[in-house]
Amino acid sequence: MNATTAPRARRTETASPPEPVKVWLCSNDELPSELASVLAEHWLDEEEQQTADRFLFERDRRQYLVAHNLVRRALALEAGLVEAELGIWRSPRGRPFLRPMPGGLPRGGGHLDFNLSHASGYNLLGIVRRHRIGVDVEVLDRDAQAIETITSTFAPEEQEWIARVGQGPARDRRALRLWTLKEAYSKARGLGLGLPFDEFAFTLADERGVLAFRPPAQDPFPRWHFLELEPTPDVLVAIALPVDEATASRPPELQLHLGFPWARAVPHPVTLPDPVGLPQR
Repeated sequence: MNATTAPRARRTETASPPEPVKVWLCSNDELPSELASVLAEHWLDEEEQQTADRFLFERDRRQYLVAHNLVRRALALEAGLVEAELGIWRSPRGRPFLRPMPGGLPRGGGHLDFNLSHASGYNLLGIVRRHRIGVDVEVLDRDAQAIETITSTFAPEEQEWIARVGQGPARDRRALRLWTLKEAYSKARGLGLGLPFDEFAFTLADERGVLAFRPPAQDPFPRWHFLELEPTPDVLVAIALPVDEATASRPPELQLHLGFPWARAVPHPVTLPDPVGLPQR
């Protein structure tokens, strides 16, 4: 039997793994102020540069420049575009998104969703090629009045969970853990603070991890992956990712990058927790 008549072995079709979720945590110290200003002149668009110039305090301007340079650099690496070529638009609620390109992106696909958060000198960026992502970063530096205000927006069962510990660092940590998760979820939905925080609730483990999630009404994705991290002491990170049929059985890997993305450095792999939310039908 020659090669032209030999039966061909059947190929086993296997679904390719989902594209990894990519997250960057970058402190302002990772990008010197002078360099951040130079990069902004070449990378940021006119509207972003005008926004940066309106800040009264240099620390706020620097935070903005580092955060938005981070967005442009990381998106450029993912999309295969030059930083200044990225068109970033905003939804009616103010959520930024990447302008679609005819024919898709140079590095494949036509969709990149991203979400940015910054607080107290830290910047957090999440990028995903499917659906949406929401991220939030908080530093354990809030005063007692701020913690009271934050807690007052939560659902009753969440307020009761916070009240089980006395005043002090343990209470502050519980409040900010819930706050970061709620922010991440609301931002993934594209609603921001337009979604009242007492309309949905989390049940958290005492140390770290989401045990249960009660979604608000009309959530198109009633099951979610929620991840809590503390990459640096007292810096709390929360990430929210919706679950659909395609990702329910094979959740994507999360890659955590630390520092400014000058190059494609080796990330820290992170396993996403099991989804939580309404029971599967």
